[in-house]
Amino acid sequence: MDSLYVSSHPDDFRSLQALIAAEFSTSRPRTLAEEPPAGVARCRPALVLGAAGATPLCGAGAVSWYLASLGGRTGSDAQQESEVWQWLSFAENELTPVACAVVFPLLGVMGVDKKLQQSSRAELLRVLKVLDQILEPRTFLVGESLSLADVAVAMAALLPFKYALEPSDRKTLVNVSRWFDTCVNQPEFLKVLGKISLCEKMVPVTPKSNSAVNTAITTTTAAAANSTAPSSTPVSGPPKTEAQLKKEAKKREKMEKFQQKKEMEEKKKQMQSQTEVKKKAKPEKKELGVIMYNVPTPAGEKKDVLSPLPDSYSPQYVEAAWYSWWEKQGFFKPEYGRKSISETNPRGIFMMCIPPPNVTGSLHLGHALTNAIQDCLTRWHRMRGETTLWNPGCDHAGIATQVVVEKKLMRERGMTRHDLGREKFIEEVWKWKNEKGDRIYHQLKKLGSSLDWDRACFTMDSKLSYAVQEAFIRMHEEGVIYRSKRLVNWSCTLNSAISDIEVDKKELTGRTLLPVPGYKEKVEFGVLVSFSYKIEGSDEEVVVATTRIETMLGDTAVAVHPKDSRYQHLKGKMVIHPFCDRKLPIVFDDFVDMSFGTGAVKITPAHDHNDYEVGERHKLPFINILDENGFLINVPPPFLGMKRFDARKAVLQALKDRGQFKEVKDNPMVVPVCSRSKDIVEPLLKPQWYVNCADMGKQAADAVRSGELKIIPDHHLKTWFNWMDNIRDWCISRQLWWGHRIPAYFITVNDPSVKPGEDVDGHYWVSGRSEEEARAKAAKRFNVTAEKISLRQDEDVLDTWFSSGIFPFSIFGWPNESEDLNVFYPGTLLETGHDILFFWVARMVMMGLKLTGKLPFKEVYLHAVVRDAHGRKMSKSLGNVIDPLDVITGISLEGLHAQLKDSNLDPVEIEKAKQGQKSDYPSGIPECGTDALRFALCAYTSQGRDINLDVNRILGYRHFCNKLWNAVKFAMRTLGEGFVPLEKAQLCGSESVSDRWILSRLCAAVVLCGNGFQAYDFPGITTAIYNFWLYELCDVYLESVKPVFSSTDAEGQKQAEVCRQTLYTCLEVGLRLLSPIMPFVTEELFQRLPRRQTQDSLPPSISITSYPESSEFCWHSEEIDREMEFVMTVVRTIRSLRADYNLTKTRADCYLQCIDAATVSLVEKYSLQIQTLSYSQAVHPVSGGDSAIPEGCAVAIASDKCSVHLMLKGLIDLEKEVAKLTTKKGELEKQMEKLEEKMKKNDYKEKVPARVQELDAEKLRQSQTELQKVKEAIENFRRMM
Repeated sequence: MDSLYVSSHPDDFRSLQALIAAEFSTSRPRTLAEEPPAGVARCRPALVLGAAGATPLCGAGAVSWYLASLGGRTGSDAQQESEVWQWLSFAENELTPVACAVVFPLLGVMGVDKKLQQSSRAELLRVLKVLDQILEPRTFLVGESLSLADVAVAMAALLPFKYALEPSDRKTLVNVSRWFDTCVNQPEFLKVLGKISLCEKMVPVTPKSNSAVNTAITTTTAAAANSTAPSSTPVSGPPKTEAQLKKEAKKREKMEKFQQKKEMEEKKKQMQSQTEVKKKAKPEKKELGVIMYNVPTPAGEKKDVLSPLPDSYSPQYVEAAWYSWWEKQGFFKPEYGRKSISETNPRGIFMMCIPPPNVTGSLHLGHALTNAIQDCLTRWHRMRGETTLWNPGCDHAGIATQVVVEKKLMRERGMTRHDLGREKFIEEVWKWKNEKGDRIYHQLKKLGSSLDWDRACFTMDSKLSYAVQEAFIRMHEEGVIYRSKRLVNWSCTLNSAISDIEVDKKELTGRTLLPVPGYKEKVEFGVLVSFSYKIEGSDEEVVVATTRIETMLGDTAVAVHPKDSRYQHLKGKMVIHPFCDRKLPIVFDDFVDMSFGTGAVKITPAHDHNDYEVGERHKLPFINILDENGFLINVPPPFLGMKRFDARKAVLQALKDRGQFKEVKDNPMVVPVCSRSKDIVEPLLKPQWYVNCADMGKQAADAVRSGELKIIPDHHLKTWFNWMDNIRDWCISRQLWWGHRIPAYFITVNDPSVKPGEDVDGHYWVSGRSEEEARAKAAKRFNVTAEKISLRQDEDVLDTWFSSGIFPFSIFGWPNESEDLNVFYPGTLLETGHDILFFWVARMVMMGLKLTGKLPFKEVYLHAVVRDAHGRKMSKSLGNVIDPLDVITGISLEGLHAQLKDSNLDPVEIEKAKQGQKSDYPSGIPECGTDALRFALCAYTSQGRDINLDVNRILGYRHFCNKLWNAVKFAMRTLGEGFVPLEKAQLCGSESVSDRWILSRLCAAVVLCGNGFQAYDFPGITTAIYNFWLYELCDVYLESVKPVFSSTDAEGQKQAEVCRQTLYTCLEVGLRLLSPIMPFVTEELFQRLPRRQTQDSLPPSISITSYPESSEFCWHSEEIDREMEFVMTVVRTIRSLRADYNLTKTRADCYLQCIDAATVSLVEKYSLQIQTLSYSQAVHPVSGGDSAIPEGCAVAIASDKCSVHLMLKGLIDLEKEVAKLTTKKGELEKQMEKLEEKMKKNDYKEKVPARVQELDAEKLRQSQTELQKVKEAIENFRRMM
């Protein structure tokens, strides 16, 4: 036997290389962790060959080459062998020296020279970057499978990955990191290395022993064991006493026993594992393989479809090259296949615009769901022959983009936007947009979205900006847009008003400390503070309560309910403000809840939405106590100039000092938080531009009531009418620089006869397409010459939702006439999430009707919100936010953890999120591919509110792709090289019952898919397709027709040809049905099928082939379906009996006892199918009583018309089976007795958790059922004996 001598040091990468190569070898050597014998060169690894006189091999290269070559891992031909040698040289001469120079000082192997270490680190990164470029198009270094090249280079890179390459380094080495991760997770690597922990920070380390290496070294010599024992002869020092020597002898004895024990345990483990391997009936489930498409294909050129299909489905292979070809061919353009988009298409027009994602955005599952649904619909309409346009676009995302660029400026140049000035800052934003802004477009392409990219629009493009300006001017001139000073949602950090959708409602159950930007310490929320106001001229006081005590500095009244008897005597009275000479009237208002607190409420009209309305009703003063940055103004010292939450503490203390503080108690409340800045949102009085929505809201509601606009599903109608019927005016001003600057100008008239105007007076504001136009309008309004007019353009920009509201027509050049506008507006459908029904959908409807007189679309389909597998909302702090690209390409658990570090979460939340990820994705997220993700999202989209997305189910659909792949490969082999399909899919009259049945099921699937798309029933579509391919075509039809294809006589050959035509029809139509949902795998497989030679030109792609329709596929037969349903019931019953009696390979005769002649006739008709699908030796239909059935059969009832009798006599050892079942019966009875005893205990119901009780009850039920089956089986066997 060969002997491999290695080092047991966990970081001896050369020995590890040899050990991994040994794992691939067909002849495993004996492994020893010791120096080689004297006759062999004293270096490790060394391999002493068992053959007498054989020359020992030394060094990692020679040893690993020999071992790997035995396992076929050194290349499949001479060229590949040379490439492997080249990589061994690279590992030894280029990578190893720099890796050691960087890592050895960290391990204490050599002294630390910081300069040398730094230069070595730079060189290491240079070498790895070269490797990174080489690995970009590859999975492995040589060929399509792992070779010795990968082993050698991975081991040379091992120490850097463990000790020197920090997460930031690994991010720059994407391809190397992916390849290294792939290698070290191979079973052979894992056996030697175990699970590797990657470097977090490059610091000196003490290496730990590697238990995996120790396990890999299976045999150690006694010398190695003895070397660990202390020597009885000291090297130096005084001679030892007798007692000491005895102690040492005992120690040695213990060590030897321990070593023997370890060896015994190791042997025991080996024997157990060998026994387990023998016992295993099924091979272990293979890891999901990665197969790459390596044929050089220039972007936009058609993919190679002549080379054979890989053995198994791999998303990376399938999804390569198709999208750029589709795009270059123009398949996604409405012009494709027609002279002009204006020509009448009898099939109709389908137009839908994308909900424009934010330019700052990165793809999340919400986008993935939206785009999966929209692309399926678009592809379906396109395949139906309609003039189809799905228009892409991107939103400028005012606040989000400005925040990103401001942070970038501060990080890179230490500057604020104010340092740059408005024009220069906007230049910086455009620069950023041009560099990074199309990232989300690339991600949408990765999802297979069939958008017409030539029509892509950005909301800040000149065409759309002109439309925005025109919309504002027209609505302003009409009086729909007006100027007013009202409360807005104000972010002190952003210095801007924000929309309701940008306000997160944080629910608190009581006292909570929250972080607030600009404050070192957390701020207290979730408490109700009670204090008193003194009644003027009296000792009496009124107690009020507030959650924002600092706002009492802006109180201008106390309100009570008109019917509250406790306060009737205070009509006309005033209360005195404790910190200034302000007197506050007591007002009587119906909005006060008499039962809450004392029934008296403080009123701060300038800082609370309810109080604002009370202030308007009672004409109270509006005192603004906050400036734009959150500092106190218009308040007395010492509060003047304080930060708002510092004032919170100061006011509370001051009230205590004056004796007017009453109590503080926990108070459940909702705190408004800015989603962009995480600041606490303040209601603030600001002069802004508003849209009067009353009439537009009524029109939008009426359009739905009349049925002109349809909202699906209809349970959203209640929300729609609630919003539209109670709509408030819309604030469209935003205090930003990035966005559409409001085309409104404040007028100053340089004429003493005209009094100066105020900002809130709309009469002094004019809008215009240019300053000249605005000046002319102003001169005309005030009847003066243009020279006397001075204009100041509003600094603010428009709310992003304003430009989004006109998106369906601004993308086509409105207000200018264009062919696109005439053909594609109004659109057909708007598909989006129900969470933006009001913010976007309602505003598009209102502005479309107002500015064009037309609805922007005919239907609105609202999909559900995506939640995690446990039904929780996707949240970064829970660690359950999933990037769709991670699902498509796969990601390790460490990779998921690394993403958290780049987020803004605090350390506590990161730890919580990590635990969430570890619980949900213990092994990371496997590579699922785009098609599986799309299919899963569509399958989940029932017309409800929430989708609980489980990654394991997506993986299940990847396995479905593999099943599809294998089915088509098998079918193509069955069709044969020379197969020519008929010109048209039709019945020839010679079809077997199996053929007629599968064609009936195909037609049923066509109907279900067509109806599903019409009704937006995506789960209905996916279920129909999944069932047809998996359960009907693969599980039944392909199995049932195997005997037909093996037939050799003339009749059999004729029947086989009919079968082939049927099979082709199923494949071709089945792929077309699936194409809108799984575009990549269907294109790949469709391109390999022969085509029907029709007179029309053949469509070059499945994406523009006609979608199957029920008018063409009209062979559905309910009678055949019923017959086959009966047959499959019989088959399942036979299979169940076979399983009960463990007939895995043995075929038995089957007697089917039928109740009448019709059933006998049916069994005879389908006897071949029953025999084939149930693995029976023969099928005998029998009519009459039990006397017609031979003895020795097991029996089961298939239906009310048929019983199954399976012949067991002579096939199994009856006595042995009875003995086995009797043992099983005893075990079950023992288990049940133990469980019943536990459940009968007095305190069981009180002490045991309800979930455990349910599990116990279920376990008992299962055991009872199993016991019943065992008893029946014993009884059956005994009858046969």
